[in-house]
Amino acid sequence: MDSTRADHDLEKILHDIEYLDRPGCLDQWREVFGRPPPKYLSPQFMKRVLIRELQNRELEVLSVKTERRLQQVALGKTPPPALKPGSHLVREWNGRTYQIEVVEGGFVMDGKTWRSLSAIAKHITGAHWSGPRFFGVQ
Repeated sequence: MDSTRADHDLEKILHDIEYLDRPGCLDQWREVFGRPPPKYLSPQFMKRVLIRELQNRELEVLSVKTERRLQQVALGKTPPPALKPGSHLVREWNGRTYQIEVVEGGFVMDGKTWRSLSAIAKHITGAHWSGPRFFGVQ
């Protein structure tokens, strides 16, 4: 197939994606990624992801690492960021600033070592929180 025909075919596919309804988006997602999308994605978001994915596949513009990461996101698998010992987290809550230091095997706040960020978030707020979400690292 020559380049002009391939360009026209890609344009048609991309144009068709713009007019998909929700069931069409779900079907196209399964075809492109080999599985259903994560729950609660809007059709507009799915269309943008599908268009970008098809363009990237056709143009081969992304690095392997980026492709792998996008595939993880598309499949709903987002690994937590690695917090390295020596890192510091800061969170303001109800007018007080909390500083957390990441250490081997846990976290230090106000001289006390904690096993998890969620335990610290519960201590600060009195409620059950995702620690990584509370500290903005998720």
